[in-house]
Amino acid sequence: MPPTIRPAAPADLPGILEIYNDAVLHTTASYDLEPATLQSRQEWFAARQRAGFPVLVAAGEGGTVLGFASYGTFREKPGYSGTVEHSVYIRDGQRGAGLGLALMERLIAEARAQRLHVMLGSVDADNAGSIAFHERLGFRQVAHFHQVGRKFDRWLDMVFMELLLGEEG
Repeated sequence: MPPTIRPAAPADLPGILEIYNDAVLHTTASYDLEPATLQSRQEWFAARQRAGFPVLVAAGEGGTVLGFASYGTFREKPGYSGTVEHSVYIRDGQRGAGLGLALMERLIAEARAQRLHVMLGSVDADNAGSIAFHERLGFRQVAHFHQVGRKFDRWLDMVFMELLLGEEG
């Protein structure tokens, strides 16, 4: 049975936490240095819900969370209200199977339905696969920040990817 893309529920948070913490501990997809707690994910989820922002999951057999995607406030200033920053994470062993694409296509559709104007993504500059993935979705690289993060005993560059939601990719 193919995975289902659906809104996340509180019962999905342990799976979301597991996927996120694997990325924290083993990749530069997140610049967090310590694993998140279930309480912090619950607070994150509640904040997204209060703001009206989607949290989507790709659910496999038995409801197993295989990936998740969301967006949230880019900056707190009112002038940025039409801009959101997204994240998408896929369970190790499931990457490259189209789950990220399915999640992001739905997430972009949600942003357009909310009449948002710009979606941003921050990507580790060495993650060529993620940059290419975003470009396939119509994102453009618009900024390169040098040595703004530090993880695994090295400095990391970050790029901003931008999608103007009024334009088709």
